[in-house]
Amino acid sequence: MRILLVPNPANTRSVEATRAISEHLASMDYEPVLVEDDATRCGMPQAGVARAQLGDPELVIALGGDGTILKAVHLMGVSETPVLGVNLGRLGFLSGADGDRLLEAVDSALAGDVRIERHQTLEASVIAGGRGAGRYRVMNEVFIGRNGLSRGVELELSVNGEKLYRFICDGVVIATPTGSTAYALSAGGPIISPEVRGLLFVPVAPHALGVRPMVFAPGDRVSISCPNPVRADACVMADGDQVPCRTSLDSVEVWVGEHDIRLMKLDGRDFYSTLADTFLGA
Repeated sequence: MRILLVPNPANTRSVEATRAISEHLASMDYEPVLVEDDATRCGMPQAGVARAQLGDPELVIALGGDGTILKAVHLMGVSETPVLGVNLGRLGFLSGADGDRLLEAVDSALAGDVRIERHQTLEASVIAGGRGAGRYRVMNEVFIGRNGLSRGVELELSVNGEKLYRFICDGVVIATPTGSTAYALSAGGPIISPEVRGLLFVPVAPHALGVRPMVFAPGDRVSISCPNPVRADACVMADGDQVPCRTSLDSVEVWVGEHDIRLMKLDGRDFYSTLADTFLGA
């Protein structure tokens, strides 16, 4: 059985944990693998495989923080292979286990003694310069807004073809319920349980009092366009990674993705207990 390990090679603790888990899995006749770059940086070149040859592993183990879980999710594309996140970073809000229970967490995942939490994704289609500029799948959010030191951008929000707002702002965040605790929260959006399905719209520094956060239904299609070429110097970011865009942005359409992400959680680590520990100080 092939198990994909996804470390944060810049985190010494993550590298050490990756080596320990690899040895543990091999001793039980599992096949631990890493993508080639991660394997080289962790000093484990013998375990490296090309991304195109990952196949469909039985389990993905992400060793780091929330960024490492996002990395693992993007590596697997639309696969619904379960992901166990072991927190070896700073936040670990999405993680299913803590680093001090490393091998215990892995054994529980292999035995199926975990709870599976389904997380909705979003799909985004970008149009720039009158033509398609890519389609992206995100776990947290899509950001459309001003690029670097440029001035505010003018954006127009439409839902299912109905125009709702046209306003100047620093940008907007279109988030999943999972992403409601990421950038959207920093921008003033509400916290939403991952069991809710839909799209969260949060404006970032809007120059209009009436533009407020909104939650849309899972069947809605949300479009953000740049109607004014004078204020169209906008960029697009998908889960924190900038989308290549060599011409002026026309529009971004966002909708609920067809495939969910399955995160493994050890008993006692649910959304609300993690929320209380991480953000609320309860």
